[in-house]
Amino acid sequence: MTSERAHAYRQVIQTLREVGPAKLLTGEQERIRYAADNLIFGDDPQADVAMQEALADIERLCRALVDSGRWEEAAATRLADCVARCGPSREAALEAA
Repeated sequence: MTSERAHAYRQVIQTLREVGPAKLLTGEQERIRYAADNLIFGDDPQADVAMQEALADIERLCRALVDSGRWEEAAATRLADCVARCGPSREAALEAA
């Protein structure tokens, strides 16, 4: 795990604390935490189906939050990017292969 990934994970957890139940349902918070957990502990996003599914789920969740008018697009994009940064970078994954 790199310091960048650890920092991204802390940002996700901080976001959950800050917006928590005011802007996210319990199930939505759990989905975000689950995705961040899968990504932070994963090595190879190309081979790890759980990592791929976690990223896809966060993209769907963020899109739904924006489409429903509950979140601004910029905030949802920041959250999705932050969750994605919990995983290994594309370059790191290619180097490991």
